[in-house]
Amino acid sequence: MIHHRTKKLEVRNLRRRLVVLDSIALVIAWMPAQVWKYSAGMEVWKWLLTEAVLVASGLALFQFQGLYLARVASSRTEEIRRIVRASVVLGIVQALLLAAMSVEIQTRWLIAGPLLLVVLLLWFRGGYRAWLSAARASGHHLRDVIVIGVNADASDLVAMMREHPEAGFRVRGVVGDPTLAAVHGLSSLHLGHTDDIIDLLHDHDIRGVITVVGALPARELTPLIQMLEDEGIHIQVSNGLHGMSHRRLRATPVAYQSLYYLEPADSGSPQLLVKRWIDIVLASLTLLLAAIPMIAIAIGIKLTDGGPVLFRQKRVGLNGELFHMLKFRSMVVDAEARLAELKAHSGNERHGPLFKLESDPRVTRIGQFIRATSLDELPQLLNVLRGDMSIVGPRPALPSEVAQFDDRLLDRLQMPPGITGLWQVEARDNPHFGAYRRLDLFYVDNWSLNLDLVILVATIEQVLSKAVRTLFRRSSPSESMAAVTTLDPSGGDDSMTPVPVVTDDTGAAGALRSA
Repeated sequence: MIHHRTKKLEVRNLRRRLVVLDSIALVIAWMPAQVWKYSAGMEVWKWLLTEAVLVASGLALFQFQGLYLARVASSRTEEIRRIVRASVVLGIVQALLLAAMSVEIQTRWLIAGPLLLVVLLLWFRGGYRAWLSAARASGHHLRDVIVIGVNADASDLVAMMREHPEAGFRVRGVVGDPTLAAVHGLSSLHLGHTDDIIDLLHDHDIRGVITVVGALPARELTPLIQMLEDEGIHIQVSNGLHGMSHRRLRATPVAYQSLYYLEPADSGSPQLLVKRWIDIVLASLTLLLAAIPMIAIAIGIKLTDGGPVLFRQKRVGLNGELFHMLKFRSMVVDAEARLAELKAHSGNERHGPLFKLESDPRVTRIGQFIRATSLDELPQLLNVLRGDMSIVGPRPALPSEVAQFDDRLLDRLQMPPGITGLWQVEARDNPHFGAYRRLDLFYVDNWSLNLDLVILVATIEQVLSKAVRTLFRRSSPSESMAAVTTLDPSGGDDSMTPVPVVTDDTGAAGALRSA
């Protein structure tokens, strides 16, 4: 029980950190209005009281909206939706509170406060998510669970949990038939039969289970779940639909039996046309705003060694069409010639076709900076305007990688490759090829404009968080590059993805509070 109390204390500490970040966001969001009121002659005590009321009412609303629940924090889409809704409601509520306190404030401040709050909350929570994901990938802040089931689906579930430690779960064991467990390679995790689940949970001080649909008949699984509920165990149920977004599931109970309707993927031609127009508008605006920095980067690269400013590499695009992807050159001119020697002495830090190497000596000094800030990816906006790429999509693969893909993974070529994408923001530093495969196929199978919006928000969060960490980092150049340097199998000046930060879609799932 000491371990259980320690875990509960750890969960509370993580939740407190998130509350502190939300409090800071609330203070900063309303600070301009407060400073304006103070300069207009507001008494100090009323200034402090007003700020306290704003923060307290905001935190209360966040609590009411469930923003500290795992089931909300585990879904970036749901978290964004609730943050926006809470911020709008908060603007109205706080206007009424300020009026009741006889504090006059101009309408523009009432509008600016919630808008700034949304930006800060997304940024701060994105940074928190990145930190928590990195900690979990290192084995910290994980929730111990037992999997109920030993069939093939259970084996796949255990493998997924191992490949995605950033999701926040650690499988301590499985329960079910020992013979079947051996058949599916789960003998080392087998703890006992399902009849022993309560004793096993108590013996190992575990408070959570994941049940695999199909592992047990419903007539056995239902009373088992009821028994677990009586013990206060946190229960999650795998629905067995691999690669299907939960947003496509609609509850349609029949005679009070839990059934779900699977909505068709919203990827028709009208949606794709809108996606293309969004790409053109965003790429054009970004190139216009980034024109001066791009000119400065080009001059810096040219002055470094006199070599070419842009790096071109052949990639596989929509429907297998080849194109030349553009990047600012961040390596020495003869980088590709030196790749074979480098690979021979270093080896691959990833599993599967993808290749990664940290602390690459071929990266130039200016290359370190533009990689750390993702500025080396800006020329890819020209690829977007030409129609070779999209702002959001699967990672553009090399021909040598595509040659190793199976028929199922080739489905990723049904969508145009993107500057950023689901794999890039969710499992960028995950060494398992299974994560790359799973997330890219999930994006293709479940694509929607809403999913693109979520990925864009996540990308902005990561770029801002990475820029701040880069500015305040006190490590050596080689240490800085250890977090951002990646190579493709063909070598060259490619950093594999535009967003060199680890995040996950689980947010605070499993480490804040059970849903």
